[in-house]
Amino acid sequence: MRGFGDLEAVIMDRIWDRDAETTVRELFDELAAERDIAYTTVMSTMDNLHRKGWLARQRAGKAYRYWPTLTREEHSARLMLEALGAGGRSDLVLSHFVDRITEEESAGLRAALRRLTTRKTPEAP
Repeated sequence: MRGFGDLEAVIMDRIWDRDAETTVRELFDELAAERDIAYTTVMSTMDNLHRKGWLARQRAGKAYRYWPTLTREEHSARLMLEALGAGGRSDLVLSHFVDRITEEESAGLRAALRRLTTRKTPEAP
């Protein structure tokens, strides 16, 4: 798995920011207000994201309604796991990562690890 291309990232960010499914037209109108972009460019990019498995879609009349197959956080976790597996010794990769995060991010990581540990600990009989 790799990250997104520039336009793919913009489109995925916009879709993740929505609480509902969206159409190419809705997204195009939003993007065209900020940049010079063709409707067909947005349409083909969203179709590519669908073919790659990042977007699901369902026909709604003549158009499709799209929604993400993963949350932003699930996508980020997959990228982190890929980096961990491809970056050499995972213990050193994690060590360098932890050295560079803020105290707030470190506290969030510790809290997440505590939640996972609590969930995985078997209950006493």
